[in-house]
Amino acid sequence: MNNPELILITGATGFLGTQLVGELLARQPDASLALLIRDRAGQPGQQRADRIVPEEFRSRVEVFSGDVSLPNCGLDQKAWDRLSGDVTRVIHSAATVRFDHTLEEARNINVEGTRRLLDFAAGARNLKSMAYVGTAYVAGERSDLVREDELNVGQGFRNTYEQSKSEAEALVRSRLGSLPGVILRPSIIVGDSRTGVTSSFKMMYWPLKIYARRLWRTVPGYPDAVLDIVPVDYVASAVARLTFDESALGSCVHLCAGPRASATISEIAKRAAEYFHVREPRYVDPNLFFAAIRPILFIALWGRKRRILRDGRAYRDYFTMKMQFDTANAERLLGPVGLTPPPVLDYLDRLFHYCVASDWGRKPVTAE
Repeated sequence: MNNPELILITGATGFLGTQLVGELLARQPDASLALLIRDRAGQPGQQRADRIVPEEFRSRVEVFSGDVSLPNCGLDQKAWDRLSGDVTRVIHSAATVRFDHTLEEARNINVEGTRRLLDFAAGARNLKSMAYVGTAYVAGERSDLVREDELNVGQGFRNTYEQSKSEAEALVRSRLGSLPGVILRPSIIVGDSRTGVTSSFKMMYWPLKIYARRLWRTVPGYPDAVLDIVPVDYVASAVARLTFDESALGSCVHLCAGPRASATISEIAKRAAEYFHVREPRYVDPNLFFAAIRPILFIALWGRKRRILRDGRAYRDYFTMKMQFDTANAERLLGPVGLTPPPVLDYLDRLFHYCVASDWGRKPVTAE
């Protein structure tokens, strides 16, 4: 007799994790979930879980207060032993996505946290699969076609996030011979392709907001730079399906728009200009901007404009990317069941609409 499915999930309260929990509860009606969630000041893990798990599903969800950055993931021995005996699948999506962590801080969460989950999986007596959610941006500063079987090819990295996630993936790859694992690499995750709904207004949303509000029009980048974004509904569905797909084990899968469905900065900006009724942006060579123009502007500007200059540094490299992500494994594994990422330009207006309707996340939106 097969053991009942018990899926251990890290990162459940994150943007992707929240959607993934809902997807698994709907897709796997006989499965139970074990959520590893950090306690916060005034917010125990159970309370945080109650915000993402509908009441009718709570009998199938158990919350374990823990933290992947701590020994044994912050679990006491009793909880560790129990999970080791009962868990059948692991989905590790917890990570720090901050670009400003020191390398030591990023490694403690992204690399050592992954090591702890791998150690747990190695001791899980009924494990069928472990899905590791990494990032396509382990490709770092590459400017060519990035294949799913490639990791380190001598590339540099833009920030400690990319470097630590590359090191974490290398660790996972080193264990694939002894563990039934699959590596999943999403690109930039944005809102739901059907509704535009998002709980995270980072990455693409920050420069989009200042552009839509006519606060800044100059782009230090290339109009033909590629922006590979994927909607959260596609990524969550893909992770949920591939976690249960035996043919995916041992693979690395790009959950990306890829050459077929991605768009350039100028294509996205043109659509945004039309939607928000603003002029199309001006493009400035990024090397010239950051070497000569930005220092002068930083002295001359004050208040909000200076804050834009300061905060915008984190996004500088994402306006210059020329690399594309090959999606051969994704097409092989997900294509036959009709799961493919929609072209970016097909759902952009829905993302824009939700930004306006929610005032960029400042107010709730009533479902239509």
